[in-house]
Amino acid sequence: MNAKPLLIPMLIAGSICLPGGLGCGQGTTGGKAAGASEIVLPPPSTEGQVSIEETLAKRRSVRRFLAEDLTLEQIGQLAWAAQGVTSERGFRTAPSAGALYPLELYLLTKDGVFRYIPKGHKLVRLSQEDKRNQLAEAAYRQSFVGDAPLDFVITGVYARTSAKYGDRAVRYVHIEVGHVAENVHLQAVALGLGSVPVGAFTDEAVSNILGLSAEEAPLYIIPVGHPAP
Repeated sequence: MNAKPLLIPMLIAGSICLPGGLGCGQGTTGGKAAGASEIVLPPPSTEGQVSIEETLAKRRSVRRFLAEDLTLEQIGQLAWAAQGVTSERGFRTAPSAGALYPLELYLLTKDGVFRYIPKGHKLVRLSQEDKRNQLAEAAYRQSFVGDAPLDFVITGVYARTSAKYGDRAVRYVHIEVGHVAENVHLQAVALGLGSVPVGAFTDEAVSNILGLSAEEAPLYIIPVGHPAP
């Protein structure tokens, strides 16, 4: 995929942002922020130059990243790989038990904290604060979490699945987060990027950083960036 400068359409009257950063408008902190700024992402690509076999062969955990920002096109493609809508019926890139979709996707960059909205393929900005170092602290001081230009945090709302599947909901949600994470890791390889799975973190600290409600649990952190030599 060829990254190119893009104007970022904003769904705030009179607001236009230039490429090279996600920061725009006024955001509020917390997972349930109302009236936060929205960024419509570039359309995702459904054709690539790297085969699935090649991405499988090349995927490795990367813990050293260059200090180079990702383009909005790359960010959008990664978010789409995780939870993008792929049909008029609302089905997504990763399978979900009963198509109930209990997962939420958060993105942390130097420009703040964002939540991905699959319908409309857009980001909602929740905070202007760079919280990557806080996230690294919550992940037992794994410094590469703070160094990566982009950190995904995948959370789960078990109640969405347990309403139909009862006690098996926990199993189904955990299976689903694995599907989503693998999509991100393989998409990163296809984009020439590196990523690493992170499961070691303090749930309460991550919840506080994102402003999550008691019903929403952090499940997975994925730092992504350009691999350092």
